[in-house]
Amino acid sequence: MVHKEEFSSQVLITGALGTRMLYGAGIALLFIGIFLFGAQSNPEWSEYWMLRPFIIIPLAGAFGGAVFHFMAIPRSKGGLVRALAILFSFIGYVVIVWLGIVLGLDGTLWD
Repeated sequence: MVHKEEFSSQVLITGALGTRMLYGAGIALLFIGIFLFGAQSNPEWSEYWMLRPFIIIPLAGAFGGAVFHFMAIPRSKGGLVRALAILFSFIGYVVIVWLGIVLGLDGTLWD
């Protein structure tokens, strides 16, 4: 009797990846928009100082959305594995967006 191994391949790069990245970028853009539109600018900063945070932070949010997408395989298992995957997805998104906020606001509001 011959043992045959079959490997199941799951496609990770799908249309859902783009959708989740757009959701992640949109949430980050909304958050930083609320935060920045109430901020007072310093005369020492450039006239376009808000451009950097409005580019970097949504990019970080998109990467956070990609992390959420790539955790789809553990989320499909169910039970405790699903709960831990959701928790790690959320923590991963928050950490990535937080690092994007630090990088985007460095030299302006957080100098």
